[in-house]
Amino acid sequence: MKIMFICTGNICRSAMAEKLLKKKLKDIKRNDIEVYSCGIYAENGDVPTFEAETVMKEEYDVDMSKHRATNIRNSNITNMDLILCATESHKIAVLDIYPELEGKVFTMKEYVGYSREYHDSMNIKDPWGYDIETYRSCINEIDECLEFLLKKI
Repeated sequence: MKIMFICTGNICRSAMAEKLLKKKLKDIKRNDIEVYSCGIYAENGDVPTFEAETVMKEEYDVDMSKHRATNIRNSNITNMDLILCATESHKIAVLDIYPELEGKVFTMKEYVGYSREYHDSMNIKDPWGYDIETYRSCINEIDECLEFLLKKI
């Protein structure tokens, strides 16, 4: 199975989701799943934000220093089995560009059936430009989605 995470710039949400899912899969010795990420408006080669790198290292012992952003148009998205977007608007954008992927594209929360009383949308908010606590909150939300995802795949 091939999974791709999508956000805006591929330097925060989708990059963190990709790296964390890869770690979780390695920890449980699942090598039948490939994980990728890209961004709708990513600049190819961009590096993750300092906050994303810091939170991933501190919270999960994941090194993101080698991650480089990939624009959706330079990705292998058409080869994916499952495409998980950070927000509804990302999902709409993906389907506008690649209508043939209908049925494979979901928001992360939508796909895993994530519902928490205090979360009123299917979106994972963009932490870009905010403080480290916002990044912690973001990756904790992604982590919960990934735990549900692991039970589903």
